[in-house]
Amino acid sequence: MDFQLSFHLNEKVFLKDPESSELGKQMVKSAIDLIYELGFEHFTFKKLAVEVNTTEATVYRYFENKHRLLLYILNWYWSYMEFLVMFRLQNLTDTRVKLQTIVELLTQELPDSSGSMEYNKRYLNQIVISESSKVYLVKEVKEINKSEVFKPYKDLCAKIAGIVTEYNPDYQYPRSLSSTLIETAHHQQFFSNYLPKLTDVTGPDQKNFTGLFLSNLLFSVLDGHSSI
Repeated sequence: MDFQLSFHLNEKVFLKDPESSELGKQMVKSAIDLIYELGFEHFTFKKLAVEVNTTEATVYRYFENKHRLLLYILNWYWSYMEFLVMFRLQNLTDTRVKLQTIVELLTQELPDSSGSMEYNKRYLNQIVISESSKVYLVKEVKEINKSEVFKPYKDLCAKIAGIVTEYNPDYQYPRSLSSTLIETAHHQQFFSNYLPKLTDVTGPDQKNFTGLFLSNLLFSVLDGHSSI
């Protein structure tokens, strides 16, 4: 059976909701495939239009530019990650296990797609690792942020911060630690694959290295912390 998770995303990200038409859904799905294959710099609306058998003008009816399209894709990803965190933690009571589960979600590949209209989550995961910082490391970030288009990312950080506080109520920087975990997960996975000498990864440990490193970092901070 074909299916696709749907989330209510900020309307400021798009001009026309891609979820409102089959073409829009296919457009986002194909954009994920193309950005993964080409890289964001070489991805264009013209190439996307060819891929989905439509016109470049039609693509522009949905998204103002490719930055907004990438932001839409990442908003979907962050919403999906929050969904996974809530789903995986719902029956857990041990806060240490909860944090270990979050580390696993941040560092392991997402499950393969199963439906023809479902986004390729493995590609999506790699796009997030390689391209996600490009939506906020821009000169206009303060102006863009006024529309609350980064809310799904902030909500995920807040969810993780809540578990951090649950584990160690005296720790003073739960949100900073949460965003550091997420960004470090991206950087260490990227470096492990392409710039391994920026990490301590060794051959057999490459697949699990980032998770082991993050767990060590997380619990060293939380277990060794004392209030000043």
